[in-house]
Amino acid sequence: MNLIPIRTHARRMSARNVAKRAAFTVATIMVSSALLSYWLRAWLIGPDRALEGSTQRLAQLPGISGQYLRRAFLARVLAACHPSATIEFGTLFSKTCARIDENVCIGPGCYLGAVHLERDVLLAAGVHVPSGRHTHAIARSDVAIRDQAGPRRMIRIGAGTWIGAGAVIMADVGRDSIVGAGAVVTKPVPDRVMAAGVPARVRNSRGLRRPVIR
Repeated sequence: MNLIPIRTHARRMSARNVAKRAAFTVATIMVSSALLSYWLRAWLIGPDRALEGSTQRLAQLPGISGQYLRRAFLARVLAACHPSATIEFGTLFSKTCARIDENVCIGPGCYLGAVHLERDVLLAAGVHVPSGRHTHAIARSDVAIRDQAGPRRMIRIGAGTWIGAGAVIMADVGRDSIVGAGAVVTKPVPDRVMAAGVPARVRNSRGLRRPVIR
C-alpha cells in the first residue's frame, strides 16, 4: 500500500487547519473594537439589545472575511459558537443564550433568537427562529402587545437537520430531519422525517416511500 498520498493529504489538512486557526486569531483581533463596544452597551442596555445592534453591523460584511469576523465576535458573546460554524451575510441574532455547534451552516438573511443549532445543521436563506411561539402575550386588550412580554424558550434543531429557505421554526426539530421551504413549524418535529406546509406536518419518513401524514 502506497502511504505517500495519505501522508501528503494529512500534511495538507494540517497546514489548512493551521491557516484557519491563524485567520481566526487575526479576525479576533480585528473585532476587538466591536467587542469593546458590545460590552459597554451590554452594561448600559442589556446584553440581548446590545447583541442585536452588534450583529446588525457585522451582518453587512461580505465574503469569507465577513464570515471569519462574525464567527470571532459571536464566539465571545453567545453561549457557544464553534470555530467551524459558518454565518453568512445578513444574519442577525437577538439572544445571547443561542448556541451554535460544530459545522453548522447558517445561510444569508436569517434571524435567530434563543436557539440551539446542533452539529451539522443547515439553515437555508431567510430562516427565522424566534424564541418560541409566545414571544408576546395577548391576554390584555388594555395594554399594547409590544408591552406584554411572553414566555420565551430555547428552540432546539437536532444534529444533521436541514431547514429550507424562508421557514419559520417555533418548536423543536429532531435530528436528521428536513423542513421544507416556507414551512411554519408550530409543533415539535420528530427525528428523521420530512415536514412541510403551514402549519408544518410530517409528510414522510426519510428513507421510506410510504407517506406518513400526521
